[in-house]
Amino acid sequence: MAPARRSTPRGSGPRGGRRTPGRPPRSSGASRARALAASAPRPRLTGRAAVLVLVVAALMMSYGSSLRAYLDQRSQIQSLHESIAASRTHIAAMQREKERWKDNAYVISQARARFAFGFPGEIGYRVLDADGKPLDPEESLSPPRRVDSTPQWWETTLDSVGTAGNPPPDTEPATKIGPPPAKHDR
Repeated sequence: MAPARRSTPRGSGPRGGRRTPGRPPRSSGASRARALAASAPRPRLTGRAAVLVLVVAALMMSYGSSLRAYLDQRSQIQSLHESIAASRTHIAAMQREKERWKDNAYVISQARARFAFGFPGEIGYRVLDADGKPLDPEESLSPPRRVDSTPQWWETTLDSVGTAGNPPPDTEPATKIGPPPAKHDR
């Protein structure tokens, strides 16, 4: 068996800085560096801090690009959801249109509107524009120009009905009624 080691306090070994009487203590390189560091101002950025800053910056750049890719993908997913909703709405409208085409009355009305379809015995009319060309069903005619500025008979009739129901308040009744005008005999 090996003899048991005796633990010795730090610095008490053969090179541990034991003082010999009459000799000044020996200064090691580390203690000299400590003494210089204590006397000189400490730098603000140490080597460890610089490495830590570089690691944090690299992580932020890495996560930043990943975050940007994530946000781009989220916006793309949102636009795809909107596109799907629009497609579903369009599909529903097309299905309703398909159901309408199963109705014979709708088919006949579309044939009349699109192809000027008419049944035997019916007389078809085409509306022509000022140049003599037929108008499309979507177009409309402009209102006719009035050549005569005199009021039409229905306008005067409607005006008299309105006046009879609401007489003007400032007119006074006639006080004197005269004889009818004389007729000339021939």
